[in-house]
Amino acid sequence: MRSFAALYAALDETTRTGEKVAAIRAYLAAAAPEDAAWAVYFLIGRKPRQVVGTRKLRAWVGDAAGVSEWLFDECHEAVGDLAETAALLLPPPTRTTTLPLHRWVEERLLPLAGLDEAAQRAALREFWDELERGERLVFHKLITGAFRVGVSQRLVIAALAELGDIAPATVAHRLMGAWQPSAAQFRGLVAAESSEPAASRPYPFLLAHPLDTEPAELGPRDAWQAEWKWDGIRAQIVRRGGQLFVWSRGEELIGERFPELAPVAGRLPEGTVLDGELLPWRGDQILPFAELQRRIGRKNLTRTILAEVPAGFLAFDLLEHGGRDIRERPLGERRRLLEQLVTPLAGDALRLSPIVAAAGWDELAALRADSRARNVEGLMLKRKAAPYGVGRVRGDWWKWKLDPLAVDAVLVYAQSGSGRRASLFTDYTFAVWEDGALVPFCKAYSGLTDAELAEVDRFVRGHTLERFGPVRAVTPELVFEIGFEGIARSRRHKSGVAVRFPRILRWRRDKSPADADHLDALRALL
Repeated sequence: MRSFAALYAALDETTRTGEKVAAIRAYLAAAAPEDAAWAVYFLIGRKPRQVVGTRKLRAWVGDAAGVSEWLFDECHEAVGDLAETAALLLPPPTRTTTLPLHRWVEERLLPLAGLDEAAQRAALREFWDELERGERLVFHKLITGAFRVGVSQRLVIAALAELGDIAPATVAHRLMGAWQPSAAQFRGLVAAESSEPAASRPYPFLLAHPLDTEPAELGPRDAWQAEWKWDGIRAQIVRRGGQLFVWSRGEELIGERFPELAPVAGRLPEGTVLDGELLPWRGDQILPFAELQRRIGRKNLTRTILAEVPAGFLAFDLLEHGGRDIRERPLGERRRLLEQLVTPLAGDALRLSPIVAAAGWDELAALRADSRARNVEGLMLKRKAAPYGVGRVRGDWWKWKLDPLAVDAVLVYAQSGSGRRASLFTDYTFAVWEDGALVPFCKAYSGLTDAELAEVDRFVRGHTLERFGPVRAVTPELVFEIGFEGIARSRRHKSGVAVRFPRILRWRRDKSPADADHLDALRALL
């Protein structure tokens, strides 16, 4: 635990990519493989479920430190991070420990979930008495499920690739899918040769960059394949070992959420991996994403919801064919193989993503303008000669999305953010007018500069009307332009509408609250 806490501190203290990769590599090279496996697990963003709630942690730390609730809250606001606040307030340890990371996780952290509150509290007091401040910080983040440090999965992959002298793409693939940290698993990650992947393992997803130039600057139109930018759930279908596995981009197995795909297992050839989008559709009509959300939010999929919101898989790439990884082949070739494979098998649950035909960029732009009527977000532009890479490979895939929908809204509530924003009010609720009153309709967290965030933070602190726990109601004076990708009717929201991917486009200093939009303006966008 001590060396892992030192790694956390080293990563937190630098913004230099090279230094982060070097620190990870040095830790992994020195750590026991069973410790290294857990470190990789946490650094790439995986974590055990929360075993101690933040409310309990606050209360138990306050009691151990002899600190009242109001004083703990004041300290938390000054520090900005709950785990760090708790680590700072606790009295110094009276003992030391050399227990390695894997034993802390497997013998102490994970068993906490099976204890009652009294036993959890007693166990934490024992643990605190062995851990130094930096170790407590990391342990608190692990037990609350809030472990994050400024490291992307790409940097962890780079460190592992250097350590094993293997290709980063190989490491990325080995990290995919379901696996449990162990010494054998870590050795397999960095081995020069590895056994065949687990039958269920998907491939790392290739991601697109937003198009930041005129499409004509990409070169000849016929060098690019155009497809619709679908608004669904990105996924891979893996057919191996006589089974069908459906993976989301977040590396979750979601096949049980889409029982319509079960018959596909009997039609797809063995050794096939498809990349595509899970979409709701009825006949040939793609349904809005809000319809898919009706399914996602349910624990039980009833016959009624399956009938009301049928769904299926729209395939747009072929990654494995006949048991062979074909990602290095150009897109044009993969597309031909995909068409040969899917076209004869196409049905209600499996379809082929169509290519958008257009002679030139101007004609393609005209088709893109009609995207919302098709319930799509715009166009995807894919270089026909490109292989299927790992992560965001700039220059091969571009997403040419429509400009967002937008309204002017008033800031009505604020609460503090997380991470480096934990000491600032950066999470906002916005409202529009309805019958002379402001009606909240969305929350947004991004879009302002650091200077603007600091200015809004000062405003919130000086114009608080009421407090509701961590939330502050503020004087309705500030107006912002809020952009979003889509809008749908909603029974769960007081406004009657729900918007998708809201963010702040700009601060409308030129407008007063009276100039903000009315709810009718949102309804008109439905």
